[in-house]
Amino acid sequence: PASAAQAADDEGDDAAGDATDFDGAEITITGPERTDQDVGAINGALEIIEERLNVNIEYLGDADWEANINTQVEGGNPPDLAIFPQPGKLADFANEGFVVPMSDDVVATTNEFWAESFQADGTVDGTLYGVPVKTDLKSLVWYQPGRFTEAGYEVPETFDDFVALVDTIAAAGDGAPLCVGVESGQATGWAFTDWVEDMVLRQHGGDVYDGWVSNEVPFNDPRIVETMETVIGLWTEENVFASGGSIASTNFGDNAIPLVDGDCWMHRQANFFAGFFPEGTTFADDSDPNTVDAFYFPDINGDRPVLTAGTFVAAFNDNPATMAVAEFMATAEYAETRQRLQTELLGGALSGFLSAAQGQDPSVYQPLEQGYIEILTTTEFSRFDGSDLMPAAVGAGTFWSEGTSLITGEIDAQTAADRIQDSWPS
Repeated sequence: PASAAQAADDEGDDAAGDATDFDGAEITITGPERTDQDVGAINGALEIIEERLNVNIEYLGDADWEANINTQVEGGNPPDLAIFPQPGKLADFANEGFVVPMSDDVVATTNEFWAESFQADGTVDGTLYGVPVKTDLKSLVWYQPGRFTEAGYEVPETFDDFVALVDTIAAAGDGAPLCVGVESGQATGWAFTDWVEDMVLRQHGGDVYDGWVSNEVPFNDPRIVETMETVIGLWTEENVFASGGSIASTNFGDNAIPLVDGDCWMHRQANFFAGFFPEGTTFADDSDPNTVDAFYFPDINGDRPVLTAGTFVAAFNDNPATMAVAEFMATAEYAETRQRLQTELLGGALSGFLSAAQGQDPSVYQPLEQGYIEILTTTEFSRFDGSDLMPAAVGAGTFWSEGTSLITGEIDAQTAADRIQDSWPS
């Protein structure tokens, strides 16, 4: 049978329209995205389904969303829908019965627009509880194409090519191959975790990654130790420019200016890193020899894995109107409408929004963002940020702190891995 959202939009089908008229039902959605541009674009995109279904929807961004959603649930007053930034919290809510499984129509629409690997972290025990609505792409390397062309360098196609390029640039002595920094206040070390996660995918594949995140593969498994050693092996003194004097004392955001100033050639970081470049920087502009672009962090086995983060919308009730709104949020139409509105609200700047929903109109994205979409939609598999899936004591604790000690040379990879494993909650 046609879904509610589809039926409501079926021109000339009066019966379907009547069947999905929800008579002004009020739908509340909460989540952590709270800038004027985020809130404006989300609510603007939802206006489409408001008109089709005759519902009133309000998205409320909340700086203290994670604490407040607990209070609302415990008080018996949750929103109809909420946007979860962490799959672990969504899974906890599903296991405790606070959120409900998505309807068959929502599942069908999600299957239509989202590859299976992007749905995995919204699925608990084989049941879809969270619909992906935003995707961050982490497997990127930032560079300046004009400098590469002038020096005769080519974008590497494999990880071996990447390592060879690092060696070639280091030998040339005209700027370091890499800019690296992991300082981030109390979260110092998180940038190291992203490198390790990307490399576990490349060296050992999705099954080992999944086992590592769940601790079925211990943190001190030889394969994980090997990956940590691979990362540290790249971060040698001759390979890295660290503007703060050392990798551990360089803020993760302080790698953009050195790249455009010629102190380094490449920086591996997520799509949001575009916001750290100096004002006036152009992106993926062939007419500007100083433009900045990003290429896919090369793979090893030809399977093109990508490391992602993102958000999922989940429902606290199974009312038909609630499910119809969730279904719309799973579509390419929602994604491309939000992208278009968010770009407009930012005056044409890069939006900061990205979605891996299939079937979007790429013209709503700028050239750099179109490159992101191509990577996301051509990957053979993706995995969510592993540290966000691990227990907080590890993923936001010892993985950061022991990783930083490894970077500074206080301990070796085996010791770091042993200490992180010992910290895993029983």
